Amino acid sequence: MTFITPVLQLIGSLGFLLYGMKLMSDGIQKSAGEKLQRTLSVVTGNRFVGILTGLLITMIIQSSGATTVMVVTFVNAGLLSLSQSVGVIFGANIGTTITAWIVSIFGFNFKISAFAIPVVGAGYFISLLKKKNYHNIGEALMGFGMLFLGLSGLSDVFTPEQLGWLFNIEGHGVGAILLGFLIGILITALLHSSSAFSAIVITMAYNGLITWELAAAMTLGSNIGSTIDAILAAIGTSADAKRSAVIHVLFNVFGTVLALIFFKPFLKLVVMLTPGHESSNIAIRISMLHTVFKTLSTIVLLPFSKQLCTLSRLIIKDDETKTENNSYKLDFQESIGKESYATYIIRAEKEIADMSMKVSRLFEKIQIGITERNDNFIKNYLEIAEQEEDYLDQMHEQLTHYLIKSESLQVTEKQINHISNMIQIVDELENMSDNCMSAIMLISRSIEKKMKYHDADMDRLLPYIELTRQFIQFVNKNINTSLSDEKLRLATEIENGIDAFKKDLKKVARKRLENGADVKAELLYIDVVRQIEKIGDNCFNISETLTTN
Repeated sequence: MTFITPVLQLIGSLGFLLYGMKLMSDGIQKSAGEKLQRTLSVVTGNRFVGILTGLLITMIIQSSGATTVMVVTFVNAGLLSLSQSVGVIFGANIGTTITAWIVSIFGFNFKISAFAIPVVGAGYFISLLKKKNYHNIGEALMGFGMLFLGLSGLSDVFTPEQLGWLFNIEGHGVGAILLGFLIGILITALLHSSSAFSAIVITMAYNGLITWELAAAMTLGSNIGSTIDAILAAIGTSADAKRSAVIHVLFNVFGTVLALIFFKPFLKLVVMLTPGHESSNIAIRISMLHTVFKTLSTIVLLPFSKQLCTLSRLIIKDDETKTENNSYKLDFQESIGKESYATYIIRAEKEIADMSMKVSRLFEKIQIGITERNDNFIKNYLEIAEQEEDYLDQMHEQLTHYLIKSESLQVTEKQINHISNMIQIVDELENMSDNCMSAIMLISRSIEKKMKYHDADMDRLLPYIELTRQFIQFVNKNINTSLSDEKLRLATEIENGIDAFKKDLKKVARKRLENGADVKAELLYIDVVRQIEKIGDNCFNISETLTTN
């Protein structure tokens, strides 16, 4: 039993620690993560802004793995460029050191269970509340308490008396240092969390189970092991997304190699910067090492951001099979590493915005056809319009499938409603593309049949088309936002204006019929008017859906 009991306590405490960290990170991400991710998706090309963004997001959600997975996902979706991702990755690496500081400051200065158990209890009762984000906040508090309960268990078991037989590595000599370094890589990769491994290392060092040098080597190794999530997230993604994962690996490998080459001077620098120096608390010293390592790596590598991008392009070649212009592909890939469900919604929003712009370009062909009613329109625009409409059909099918799959993830009720609204918007956009194509085909038929219209009759269509075009622009501008009452009133006014135009145009066409105009030509004219009015209806339906977002 002297052998089994400590091992079982180790497994149980480690489970508490890992599940607590996951629960805390998930709770924070559910309550504030989507806003943070939206901030990440619009980060600028300024490297320092990128570093600050990555730093703050990682400090809040307590997971550099989750941040780097977001980065890879956004690069794959085209929301971030490769160069923009570099700063965020650097900042995320610095931000992940906050967990080590929390553990070292709060974990060993007083009895952990004195506050950990009440925090878990309070978090549970808060999670029962259904108002606002209380459930998510309660989960985060429960995770925070469980993290320290796990840490307390580890502190009790990681002692020379309990597990000294398992950890008898001497912390001196190159062999021991390299062994500790490899252990750091492997265990961190298995745990998928450098923060969790840092907590374990700090606990072992604080209890005298490993030396300062060995703890430092393990901590350096954990920085390479922590890249596993970005690597897994990059599987099956675009070349640039893979390159962003490679840059994350290069950052940690280059920094670690430099630290190992100058191992002794590096440790002396850390000790010098730690309050108390040689007599300082070893837990604080390890946290300082983590922070100094990440900060120095950023300072050294930041001027070489462009070179890192170039090196990543040499390692990862461009995608061999380029998607053809008339072929759309949107694969749904569940994250293998850290879950970040809001990224699926943000990706879908970007695709919907692209779809809306493509519908707008298709609509422009109607105006061209009305103003240039000759064979050149059929020759120069009809085939292009057919290809664009086919592409939009593909977008409709694959985006709908993507959104339905996203609904099956562990998303919040609010996110489910948003996804449902996006499915409706995609349907309306596809209907708009069909109506645009119908109008274009009617115009083409009138040209082929050489139907005669007075210039004045065609000119009457132009303000009608222009008003509808403005409505489409209004939708494009607000496609992923929640419309205010004022904007909905504006949409209603435009819709009423289009309806009034339609009535006047149909009335004029009927008068021409009564005066002996060509029946087929006038009926076709009325059909064009009707198709454009349907496009206005689609725009208004989207506007109404956006008010419920």
